Formats: sequence, C-alpha cells, structure tokens
Amino acid sequence: MPVAIEARGLVKRYGEFAAVDGLSVAVDEGEVLGFLGPNGAGKTTSIRMLAGLTRPSAGEVWIQGKRVDGDGRARRGLVGLCPQNLVVWEHLTCTENLLFLADMYAVRRRESVKSARALIERLHLDERADILAGKLSGGMKRRLNLALALIHDPPIIVLDEPSAGLDPQSRIVVHDFIQDLGATQGKTVILTTHEMDVADRLSKRVAIIDRGKLRVIDSPERLKNTVGEGDTVVLRLKDAGRAEEAARAAAAVEGVRGAVAVSREVRFQSLNAVARLREVYGALEKLGIEVEDASMRKNTLEDVFIQLTGRALREEAVQ
Repeated sequence: MPVAIEARGLVKRYGEFAAVDGLSVAVDEGEVLGFLGPNGAGKTTSIRMLAGLTRPSAGEVWIQGKRVDGDGRARRGLVGLCPQNLVVWEHLTCTENLLFLADMYAVRRRESVKSARALIERLHLDERADILAGKLSGGMKRRLNLALALIHDPPIIVLDEPSAGLDPQSRIVVHDFIQDLGATQGKTVILTTHEMDVADRLSKRVAIIDRGKLRVIDSPERLKNTVGEGDTVVLRLKDAGRAEEAARAAAAVEGVRGAVAVSREVRFQSLNAVARLREVYGALEKLGIEVEDASMRKNTLEDVFIQLTGRALREEAVQ
C-alpha cells in the first residue's frame, strides 16, 4: 500500500521543552490512523506540523513520496485540516462558508457548488444551508468545520478532536462520516482524540503518544491483546489515598496481572476474574481497605495506555 503521509524524526521544541520528540510514523493511503493520548501529550502539535501550520524544530514531512519544503507548498490542496477550535465565518451562511474556502483553493465554481451541496447533505446540514453560521448550534458549527476541511477534495484529512463537545446525535453523524472517508472514499485520515472508544471504533491503527513520544502503534485489537488474556477488574476504593497500597496487595495475589492504581481505582487483569476478585477482596480486608464498587469488563485501549504510562489521562500545558 502506498504511503500517503510520513513523519521522519519530527521534533518541536519550545525553549528547553520538547512538545514532540522524534516522531516517526507512516500513514498508508486510505488508512484511518488514530492519534491517542491525554491532553498535552503532543497530538495537536504533531498534526499541526503534518498539516504545515507549525514548522518543526527538526525532522521531515513527506507527502505522497515527496519531501515537503519549509514553506509547505507541497501541502497545498493535498491536506485538509479540521482544527479542534472552530473556524467558521459567522456572517456567512453554511453554503457561503464552503464556497468561500473553495475559492481560496481555486476550485472551479461548478465543482465547489456540487461538493458543498453533497457535504451539507451528508453532514445533515441541509435544513441550515442558507442560515448564517453564527446562528448555528455548537454541534452544527463543528459539522460545518468538518465540511470545510473537505471542500477542496484533499486526499489527506487531518482531524483534531472532531467530536469534542458534540451531542449524541451529532457524534453519530460525524463518526459515520469519518468512517466513510476511509472505507468508501479512500481518503487518508489522521484522527487525534483522547476518547478511547472513538479511536477503537474508527481507526485501522492507533498510535499512542505521551509526553511528546510515540509509545506504540498497531491495530486496536492487537494493542488490546498486549494487555493479556482475560478480563479487566476495576475496584473503586473508599479511600483514594490507599490506592497504591491496594494495587500492591492485588499484585501479590496469584493469577493477578498488571495491577495499577488510577486515582481512587485499582485495575488488574485475570483469566479467572471472579475467583481472583474474591482473593483480592480478602487481601484488602486484611489491610482494612474498603471497596465501594467492583466491575469487570473486556480490555480497552485505556488499559493499554495505562499499562504503557502507569497513569490515567491527565491535563498538561502544551499540546
């Protein structure tokens, strides 16, 4: 499969701080790649470099086999970016927004009118096509934001948290649209998100990035299998201050794997989860540690993330 876009050793520094540190990743044509990580992990900085909005401190970007020069000219028309922060012209209608941006890309008016109509219909904005963007709901503005990234029909789409803040109905529309981009239209999609379920459902491969470094990249299923066979048990403790102690006690029980403390929870994997749960309860009771709630589920990408980083998702200053 030909490579659509590739990062080779990308670095972005702000003073002594490396927001992105040696990112190398190749995305195939027609692939949906999920960039997964906490806020502040370097996802947004990474895709801004790939899209040509931020110049890297070091490293190279290659698009369709050609190295991109510093001025980003090789990107024009090849990459469509849907930023996390909404970018719409509020005093223009939905249709006018799309046609205005299409003109900036020098798209023929006959083609842009046809594309605008199709995008508006596909993203369920047809009843608001002639309404000023400033009068749209937040969910509708985000859908329009997504349509703007597609109006010039680019082969590569970069989406930064495209479902952030959406209501359930809009989430379904946006997620179905993204899935269709790769599966039906053959677009290459780079999708950044901190929502584990979104990355799991939409991505062919998932890249987990943390503190500016790429930790692992593989299919969601293979990544979840790295956690181990069996179920994940989650214990919610009454006293968050004893979570680390509880995790050590759980880890000492035979058959328990990967016990970690996450806020006021203890999580571990086990083949015979019900039997192990009773034994872990017994170990915690001996220490006087009370459990408020217990649950069991299949392994998730969040389990993979925690196993790699040893902590839950968090907020940091630089993205």
